[in-house]
Amino acid sequence: MENLAGVGVSPGRVIGPVRHMPKAVGEPPADERNDSPEAANDALLAASKTVQEELERRAGAATGNAKAVLQATSLMAADPMLLKSAKKLIDRGASAERAAWEAGASVAEMLHNLGGYMAERTADVLDVRSRIVAELRGLPAPGIPSSDTPFVLVAEDLAPADTATLDPALVLALVTSGGGPQSHTAIIARSLGLPAVVAASGVERIEEGTSVFVDGAAGTISLDPGADEEAAAAAYRAAAAALTVFDGDGVTADGHKVPLLANVGGARDAVQAAEANAQGVGLLRTEFCFLGRDTEPTAEEQVEAYRGVFDAFPGQKVVVRTLDAGADKPLPFLTDTTEPNPALGVRGYRTDLTSPGVLERQLAAIADAAAQASADVWVMAPMISTAQEAADFAALCAAAGLRTPGVMVEVPSAALTAEAILGEVSFASLGTNDLTQYTMAADRQLGSLAALNNSWQPALLRMVHLTVEGSTAEGHAKPVGVCGEAAADPALAVVLVGLGISTLSMTPRALAAVGAVLNSVTLADAQRIAGIALAAPTATEARARTRAELPILDTLGL
Repeated sequence: MENLAGVGVSPGRVIGPVRHMPKAVGEPPADERNDSPEAANDALLAASKTVQEELERRAGAATGNAKAVLQATSLMAADPMLLKSAKKLIDRGASAERAAWEAGASVAEMLHNLGGYMAERTADVLDVRSRIVAELRGLPAPGIPSSDTPFVLVAEDLAPADTATLDPALVLALVTSGGGPQSHTAIIARSLGLPAVVAASGVERIEEGTSVFVDGAAGTISLDPGADEEAAAAAYRAAAAALTVFDGDGVTADGHKVPLLANVGGARDAVQAAEANAQGVGLLRTEFCFLGRDTEPTAEEQVEAYRGVFDAFPGQKVVVRTLDAGADKPLPFLTDTTEPNPALGVRGYRTDLTSPGVLERQLAAIADAAAQASADVWVMAPMISTAQEAADFAALCAAAGLRTPGVMVEVPSAALTAEAILGEVSFASLGTNDLTQYTMAADRQLGSLAALNNSWQPALLRMVHLTVEGSTAEGHAKPVGVCGEAAADPALAVVLVGLGISTLSMTPRALAAVGAVLNSVTLADAQRIAGIALAAPTATEARARTRAELPILDTLGL
């Protein structure tokens, strides 16, 4: 039995047939011509109709966000503007494929320039363009494959648009040759509770339909699994059924409280997190109010959006992260897309330097929403690097009437100077995704750097340790939480608690597993295991030594 290895990013053990994500559709040659305009037009209309009917069929079987995405895309497949533009190009001699490509580009540019809601339809046009060209060429349609039976999805990586139509009832596991532990694919897999392995070299060569055993904890893919793998998958199904509900009490075996909170991106997420018994919100990503817009949302729009989250957690803690624009989240009214290195540029709190006023207005809206709700609202700024920045942010919060200011620790300088920074604010939260990539100087989206971009790295664990030490220096004890993806790893959660982390915030899907593993150890056990992890020379050794101390992980298939 052949085995392939990658980086396990979401636990689980499943068996299923492989389906490959079709490769992206390439641009037809600019000089590609037609022999008969009439035949080319007929071919274009037929392809457009086929694409529309297939999208309508898939929309009829989908639900929620996926249904809406597919319905919008199906309408665009028969858009008269798109088809008329393509017909003009065909009449001038262009092939049907080239005409569809150019017409799609023109319509997309026009919609983008209109801004607002119309600009949001740009992605639909480009998706339809690719589907029509694929149909004309007799190629598989781009995006998540359509299937009537469950399968293991294999791809180079998944784009955010791909995951909108990913049906967890059909996709058993995700396996990619690219990406890293904090890539979009990894985050989506954890939020959906799907076993996933990324940065798995060679998976693109697995033949379509081949049966594979995916172990998302070990990071392995086994071809043509046998009786042992079938037994492991069956055992995982049984264990997973027992890990579907969190009882709402994060606590170690000896009664040490560790509140387990949720990372959310809006009111809908917050309601689902509350239903999953999260003990509050450890990270409210406020970008959901701002992304996809050409202008800053009004105070009223922001207040309404924040209230939706606060109302889901009456009397409980909700930690709001102020706008984290920049890098991979550009905003036309706030960030400079021409920066040579956006990840090291004006992002997060730093946007207040170049666009003063946006942050103050956001804080005022948060305070207004908090005054109308009973949630215990805390506010933190992303990308804080110095004690002066922390003090300035605390002053802005005070002016807005927000009593509990904090900072994100995502930059090594913040961990190294945690004592001074926490002398200015009330709490800190470690964003382990960014802290890992900045500590290791490794882009978290690159599969080739997945080994470096790993939250088990000794350097990252030391950054966590330094931050906690700084939080208790000179008599001021300030709470330090973790809201990065590291908190969703049950084994790493034990290490974090042992290092002195006071709260863990994660995707709601991880609450039950993390809660079960924490409840199996005492605080003294966690501290001892944290010492073992800290002493390990490599990330691989830190993880292996920790897991060896936690036999419950194998029992639960984690």
